[in-house]
Amino acid sequence: MLIDSHCHLDRLDLSPYDGNLDAALQAARERGVQRMLCIGIDRGNAQTVVDIASKHEDIYASVGIHPLDLADDIEATDALIELADHQRVIAIGETGLDYYYSEDNKAAQQDSFRNHLRAAAKIRKPLIVHTRNARQDTLDIIREESDPDVAGVLHCFTESREMAHAALDMNFYISFSGIITFKNAADLREVVASVPLDRMLVETDSPYLAPVPFRGKKNEPKYVVEVAQCVADIKGISFEEVVAQTAENFNRLFKLAA
Repeated sequence: MLIDSHCHLDRLDLSPYDGNLDAALQAARERGVQRMLCIGIDRGNAQTVVDIASKHEDIYASVGIHPLDLADDIEATDALIELADHQRVIAIGETGLDYYYSEDNKAAQQDSFRNHLRAAAKIRKPLIVHTRNARQDTLDIIREESDPDVAGVLHCFTESREMAHAALDMNFYISFSGIITFKNAADLREVVASVPLDRMLVETDSPYLAPVPFRGKKNEPKYVVEVAQCVADIKGISFEEVVAQTAENFNRLFKLAA
């Protein structure tokens, strides 16, 4: 069972499919993708991702506020819990810290991240974490606020081996995207090699970051095949082993039946 553990189905470029999301989903299924997690990034698209998941048995949703999409008022923990109160919502996020463009709202990002962690712990749904240029703060806040029995995943991981293993020690999973296929990602491929297969997920983060040989095109869930194949190549194991183990990991983390 190949799973795209992180995609933005409400943002896909559907022009190759005459605007039909179902056709894009079918293209992924025909390449063996059997589950997808459609990610929420703000209050505005929470209902959209839930509606998409509700219409498809093989799609689940998460709800949360991306650190680059914070409004003036930070969502309180109780408000996040209310957003996540749906049977198709299996995770809180994406949330986290992103200081790449600016550090002007660091305090607001940190407050929001803490609220998401508290909501995840309260309702026992794992957290989906975005982190960029904020390694130590991300780890410190997870260490302070996370319930290790709930934990979550650092998605689209591009940080150091040391950060990956610190997160693993706190019971988080690490998810890799098409970035691992890029020519200039040798250091990241070393991180892939170091992360145990039984603590790893694969994703597209579509419509962003299409893997080689599709780099420069709009990404979509069917290209998670290339990510899984790259993991197999790095680790010197079969594609089938990567598919089976990452699916088992996804189902374990999000408490789903196989």
